[in-house]
Parts: sequence; structure tokens; C-alpha cells
Amino acid sequence: MKVSMNPNGKYRPFEAVPIKNRTWPNNLITKAPLWCSVDLRDGNQALINPMGVEQKLEFFDLLVKIGFKQIEVGFPSASDTEFEFMRRLIEENHVPEDVTLQVLCQAREHLIKRTFESLKGCKKAIFHLYNSTSPSQRKYTFGKTKEEIKQIAIDGIRCVKKCLSMSEGTEIQLEYSPESFSTTEIDYALEVCEAVKAEWGCSADNKVILNLPTTVECALPNQFADQIEYFCQNISDRENVIISLHNHNDRGEGVAQCELGLLAGADRVEGCLFGNGERTGNLDIVTVGMNMYTQGVDPELDFTNMPMLTEAYTRLTGMEIHPRTPYSGELVFTAFSGSHQDAIRKGMAARVKMEPNAYWDVPYLTFDPHDIGRQYEGIIRINSQSGKGGAAFIMEQDYGLSLPKAMHPVFGTMIKDAADKAQRELKPSEIYDVFEKTWLKTKSPLNVIEISEKHIEGERGGEAPEQVAAMATVEWEGKKYAVAANGNGPLDAFVNAIKQTPAPKFNITSFNEHSVGTGSDTYAVAYVQITKEDGSQVWGVGKSSSVGRAGIAAVVSALNFKA
Repeated sequence: MKVSMNPNGKYRPFEAVPIKNRTWPNNLITKAPLWCSVDLRDGNQALINPMGVEQKLEFFDLLVKIGFKQIEVGFPSASDTEFEFMRRLIEENHVPEDVTLQVLCQAREHLIKRTFESLKGCKKAIFHLYNSTSPSQRKYTFGKTKEEIKQIAIDGIRCVKKCLSMSEGTEIQLEYSPESFSTTEIDYALEVCEAVKAEWGCSADNKVILNLPTTVECALPNQFADQIEYFCQNISDRENVIISLHNHNDRGEGVAQCELGLLAGADRVEGCLFGNGERTGNLDIVTVGMNMYTQGVDPELDFTNMPMLTEAYTRLTGMEIHPRTPYSGELVFTAFSGSHQDAIRKGMAARVKMEPNAYWDVPYLTFDPHDIGRQYEGIIRINSQSGKGGAAFIMEQDYGLSLPKAMHPVFGTMIKDAADKAQRELKPSEIYDVFEKTWLKTKSPLNVIEISEKHIEGERGGEAPEQVAAMATVEWEGKKYAVAANGNGPLDAFVNAIKQTPAPKFNITSFNEHSVGTGSDTYAVAYVQITKEDGSQVWGVGKSSSVGRAGIAAVVSALNFKA
């Protein structure tokens, strides 16, 4: 039976803005906007357990450290806690010279006066006044006409101007928001903002911030861009107006709407770290800033220690960051797919030989994790979907073991089966355990109880090649054998000696070795592939402080290998 979700008139498309000759599709983001964090207001009010004053002070210091120059610290007239926080910021000198505090207030006289009281001693402040202007708010919330709603805004500005005497010594900049701009008729939003601007006045030295909130995201990103460009084209004194964005994420397009809004002419952006906020959240400033960075634009915010930032955020807010969140999530530099793992491994290996600032083009990684304080160890994670190269990458990155490429399919299949059996991701330590149990610790059917070697040199000046005699006591399937043989080296001598036991006859068809560690902690690792009389081929691995003994251990490992 076909299932249908027919809106049947309950919903309707967003009404297009009557813009002509739009320019935003051809524009580029070439510089950072003015950033304003609203974590301490919008973000805090959306927490299940809002932050206390001490937590908010620590969060403020974190925002300053990241590089925010404008920070909306709250709604001082809303509660004693908000008021106290504002006073402590000022009285305890938390605010650097180049940082401006922003305070939010409704267009109501007693609230405006209380807000000005909180600003005493503040050097610079943005007074953010707002009232809602959308048809639904006019109809349901206020029961007022367009003229009456506009008059609320004008009266609010007049009240702010009247109270300026209370802020002696404080440089005040006005920000006005026609709340629910996103659903307000565009020409009416312009009309209200023109009235506000005319009442306040603006100039090159006293620019007014007109903040255009996507209080509820309701349009396609391109339609929002049309709204912003239309507003920018039609507002008077554009050069003396700062157009600000305040996006929410109801449609899951907050970042896209912000970026297109910047293309359309906006100068400033308000948002929260990691998109915290009411309902589906405010704009995620981290994502927008990092998007700029990965396009070669300095975001003028410092995200170079993302682990520190995410730890502080989760600790102070109690909010978790989804593991798939762009840039900051636990899994964003992780590959489970085998083909992805192989491509990442090859790309990373190639970069070792490049200059640090060489153009970044590693497959599947949009940028270098080191740029935000992340490490390569977690890039590849292993589960039942992983390919042959992923497990080998983990062994090399975490343990310094460079398995020969021809050995990757064998080990990869082994790890894939282990993950499938566990029905979960395998940790690097678990991957190493499989490697160790398979190759390094086997003692059956072949076990070397003791072994010695003697170097046999020919007469001085003679042509006889140097020989090595290997003498060993071994067990094969529980039975002891004393064997001895010569060879051109320890490994060759041991292989010849093993022929005296019932062990299968074989030839070494591949041999690789490398060292691991430095100084006195260095040891050799050998990888051998043997081909038995029946044509079957198996790999073995051995490690020792001696290259020769590592090769012998690898042969023993190969003979003990069980598929």
C-alpha cells in the first residue's frame, strides 16, 4: 500500500521576494564577518539546566580566548542572576579593551531602564532592542496593527535615547531586531527599520546594527539570500548600517542560509558554538568559520585547539556534540570503509614528503586534522566494513609496524572477521592483540626451545665464503628434535636445520624487515612469506633485538600460521 504525506493545503511554499538583478550567486566570501556570540543568551536559555554565574564567567573567558570581539552576555533585566553576571563581568575586569558587551532588551521602558543600570562602568556596549513584527505575532501574540507594532519599535528607541544619560562613560551602539524577520513581509520589515533608524540617527561614526533574525527558518537558502539582498538594496544610508544575521536551524539549513546571506551583503553574524539554541538550534559559528578556513579565508576566530573547546563546551553546558558534527565531532576524521581507508593511508603517506603548507588534497579528508589540534591516530577506525588497508594503517600509525603490502589482504580479512564476530568497532589495542596472537606468540606445532649459532670463517686470505652454523632444540607437534646445519647466514642455517624435522618443506619467497623504536629500545621486525611444497603460501612475523633472530622467529611464525 502506497503511503503518502499530502500537506493538503495545511502548508504552503515560502513567498518569493520581488528582487531583480540579484548579484549574490556570483559573489564569494573573501573575509570574515563581524562575529557576535550569543551563547550566553540564546544558547544559555536553551539549556536544560542553564549555566550559573561562575559557569557563565568561565564561558565568557573562553569566548574571549577564541577571539570574539562582540559577545551578547544576556538579558540583564530578566533576572537577578543575569544582572549579577553583567555586574561581575564589569567589576571583575573580565572584559578586554577590544571586546564589546551586548545586552538584549525588549522595547519596554522598565526593562530598558534596568538594563542601563547593569551597564554602569562598562566602556563599550551594544544595546540590542527588539520587538516582533511578523503577521502571526501581530495577529496572535499582540493583536495589533502594523502601525501599532512599528510604534512599539519607535517608542522603544525613544526610551533608549532618554536613558542614555544613565550610561555616562559608556559608548553605546544601537542594535535593532525586527524579531521574526524571516516571516515578516519584506517591505514592512524595511519600513519598521527605516523608522527605527530615523528615530535613532546614524552616521559613519555611529553606525546602527540592523539584525535580521531567522527566528524561525522557513525558506530555502536562496530565498533567504534574496531577502537579505533586497533589504540591502532598499535600506537607506546603507553605508552607515551594519546588516547582521541571526540564523536558526529549523529546516537544517542554518549554515547554508548564513553563508548565502553573507554573499547577499550581510556584514555581521550572530550565532552559538556548535549550534546550541532553541528548538533545532542557532547558527553553528564553528562550522561557518571552519568552512571559511577550508576555503582559504581567515575566519579571525581561533579553533586550533578543538579538543579543548569541545571539552569546555560540554562541561559547561551539559550538551553533547554529535559525533558526526562537522569539524568537531568525534568521528569526522574517521573512515570505516575499506576503500576510504586505503585512499587516506596513501594520501597521508605522500604528505610526509611535502612541505607543511603544501596544498591539501588527501582523499576523503577536507582539511588537515592537525590544524584544529586533532591527531591522525583516530582517522581510521576498524569495523566489519573496513578494507584491507585500514588495519595495516592502524598498525603502522599506532605501533610502528609496516606490514608488506602483499600481507594487507591477509591481515585485513582477519581483522574484518574479528570485528564481524564482535559486532562492533575494534580498538587499536584489540587489533594488535589479534596480530600478536596470530604471529608473535605461537608455539605450535613448531616451538624453538633453544638456539645458538656459530660463525665459521675460512682461512685468512682464502676464497671460502663465511658460513654460519645453527644448532637448535625444537619441538614439532610435541616431539623434540636436536638439529644443526650450516648456511650463509643465521636464517639460512636455521631453514636448513628445520629440514631435519617432519615440518613441511618450504622456500622463502618474500622477506621484509625494518626497525622499530630508537636508541636502546630499538628492535627488528621481520616479515616472511613461505611457499610450501603443496603450493600454499603463508606469512609469518618475528621480532627480536637481532635482525637474524627476527627472521628465524618469522619463519617459525609462518610454519605455525593457522588460516
